Amino acid sequence: MSATPTNPGSPSRQNVPGREGSLEAPTRHPIDWQSPAFYDEGALAKELERVFDICHGCRRCFSLCNAFPTLFDAVDATSAGEVAAVDRKVFWQVVDHCYLCDMCFMTKCPYVPPHPWNVDFPHLMLRAKAVRTRKEGVSLRNRALCATDTVGKIAGIPVVVELVNAVNGSSAGRALLEKTLGVDPGAPIPKYHSRTARKRLRRLGRLRQGNTPTTAAGNGTTGNGDAARAVSGASSASASPPGAGAKAAQSAAPMTGRVALFTTCYGNRNEPQLNEDLVAVFEHNQIPVTLLVQERCCGMPRLELGDLEAVARLKEHNIPQLIRAIDAGFDIIAPIPSCVLMFKQELPLMFPGDAGVQRVAKRIFDPFEYLMYRHRAGLLRTDFTRSLGKVSYHVPCHLRVQNIGLKTRDVLRLVPDTLVEPIERCSGHNGTYGVKKEFRAASMKIGRPVMQKVQSAGADHYASDCPMAGSQIESGLEAAREPEHPLTLLRMAYGI
Repeated sequence: MSATPTNPGSPSRQNVPGREGSLEAPTRHPIDWQSPAFYDEGALAKELERVFDICHGCRRCFSLCNAFPTLFDAVDATSAGEVAAVDRKVFWQVVDHCYLCDMCFMTKCPYVPPHPWNVDFPHLMLRAKAVRTRKEGVSLRNRALCATDTVGKIAGIPVVVELVNAVNGSSAGRALLEKTLGVDPGAPIPKYHSRTARKRLRRLGRLRQGNTPTTAAGNGTTGNGDAARAVSGASSASASPPGAGAKAAQSAAPMTGRVALFTTCYGNRNEPQLNEDLVAVFEHNQIPVTLLVQERCCGMPRLELGDLEAVARLKEHNIPQLIRAIDAGFDIIAPIPSCVLMFKQELPLMFPGDAGVQRVAKRIFDPFEYLMYRHRAGLLRTDFTRSLGKVSYHVPCHLRVQNIGLKTRDVLRLVPDTLVEPIERCSGHNGTYGVKKEFRAASMKIGRPVMQKVQSAGADHYASDCPMAGSQIESGLEAAREPEHPLTLLRMAYGI
């Protein structure tokens, strides 16, 4: 996103030259967040009015989230019926209802770049959040809700973890969370595990840190020499060099056939079984897996708050670890779509001149994207031992934004006697949005069509690549029924 519109100084859509729709493929501008102009409040106000005026004249996104109805209702309530007459406090209500799902940019808006009107609604909302965060800081509430690493470490301490889970599961504990952090009593909150995924998968080994000094690659850091390529404590499968299968896959797709696992905060501490399922499926397909030496939060929770300085700090920690794995001949896999998207799209747009960030963007994959590449190369095993029947499959927004197609659906359809019905709508969870008391009702309204489809499908299983979306769907079903992750289903089909 550029710091200024294509036609600066023109707040009204009538004064901006252009045409209805665009035939070119959409593109995104780098996020110029390190420029002082990015934080100019006057320029931001003009750009908000310009884009909101375009949105008011179009209204195609009214059904996506609550940001657009909030804006349109405010416009319709004015006597003039125009954005210029709307109280500017409403602008910030619109900003608060945007959780950066990117669906308006990807599926609805006809005025995205390279159209001359240059509308990138999500990144304009990000800019507004960043301006506010720089001016006001991050509230204690938001710091607590997005501190996934810190909270996870504390909550995951043995003995402490039992207390935390018990309190979070009690009515008194939920009342306390509501009073202190504004967490809605009915919102799903995850359990914590002291036996994290990284502990459970210790047998895989980790890329060795080594004592050799690192060298810069752009603004990223790469390993140097054999020390960066060594694997410490890995199983024989993980430590072995790529075989003929991996070489064939490499010739058929941009991959090596060996992967380093970025377990993610959620997958490591809240649902470690998810990473165990991933490793079981990959190893069954003779894809060696190892762990990164270290990892921290990908930065998506901080991005959603507009805390871009914190995103940059997390990037400085994670990118060298990921580059070390890439230099050692590994591709990167992460089980949570939002985390993959962070490295594929958001960080490259924030740091377009960082060679390390750009390398990681090309070598990180969604698990089912990777498995479908293997299938196309004739390397995916199809020795399934049981069918899955009918699967009601929710496609998360942050997976759709990656523009890789419905790879999860395609892989699950390889299982004999299995019918997969995709649901391409937002679940309404969206990071911390769906747990905050003031947004809970809106989040449930957004997710209700998904919940109704799951409810009426009568499927043997329902699943989402995003475990948080799965929990959100579960919270809206008439009868309690837990979701199953697609990786869990695939492992079940293999009988492993």
